[in-house]
Amino acid sequence: MQAHRQTFKATFAAALLSAFAVGVSPVVAAEPASGNALIEADLWPALQKDIFGAKVPAENAAVVTIEAPPRADDAALVPVTVRIPADAAQRVTKMTLIVDKNPAPVVAEFAYGPAAGQGERVLSTRVRVDMYSNVRAIVETDDGVLHMATKFVKAAGGCSAPALKDTDAALADAGRMIVRTLETAGASAGLRQGQLMIKHPQYSGLQLNQATGFYIPARFVREIDVKRGNDLVFKMTGGISISEDPNFRFTYAAGSDETLDVTATDTEGKVFTGRTGPKGS
Repeated sequence: MQAHRQTFKATFAAALLSAFAVGVSPVVAAEPASGNALIEADLWPALQKDIFGAKVPAENAAVVTIEAPPRADDAALVPVTVRIPADAAQRVTKMTLIVDKNPAPVVAEFAYGPAAGQGERVLSTRVRVDMYSNVRAIVETDDGVLHMATKFVKAAGGCSAPALKDTDAALADAGRMIVRTLETAGASAGLRQGQLMIKHPQYSGLQLNQATGFYIPARFVREIDVKRGNDLVFKMTGGISISEDPNFRFTYAAGSDETLDVTATDTEGKVFTGRTGPKGS
């Protein structure tokens, strides 16, 4: 029982540090009085209030949809795609990706700029899912209204899954970046498709170092700016729930200068940059 309490306290402390790092209060289940499993609860009412205040998101497939597997093959690498239809895209200013039952539920917030484009807006990435949970995409339109799409994903252990590389090797590679333009995505709407891949261990603070037996301190990519020429495509503020080696595919508007410039910053203050022309790198 004492070992159980020590493990819980270490995990709880790590989750707190990770959640506060992205500016959102964590939602963590209380420690059980015995060794029994934690009691399930609907976290969403309290969670949405914590994140959005008085604004209440409403399901609206006309403005946003989300794709995710009903049962994940790997809880640490769960593919998620968010789609915003063309007739809504020009009104959407922000998108927030949430996994309700993760220790730090906000996966990332995306603020869109003028180079995000006016056709169908699509963003795909990979996330960690720590237990069976709803995964949500909430977008805000220029009138301040929140619209939501939800998928339930069966997965467990994604936030504490062992890192794919040993710590020294992972940190040595951190920041290596590939930015490229893929096939045209919606030529009639003047859209292109880009891909961003960053080598980074995305330590959650909940993973054990197999050699030392201690928790690896949280370290993850906190901010990413993606620009087409001088215009912003999106600015991402992220947390521990983005998978190791972050990978994003996204649409953006064509322009006279279609060079993509990316600047990423992690929680240690390290800055990484990448760039590509319209034909990729």
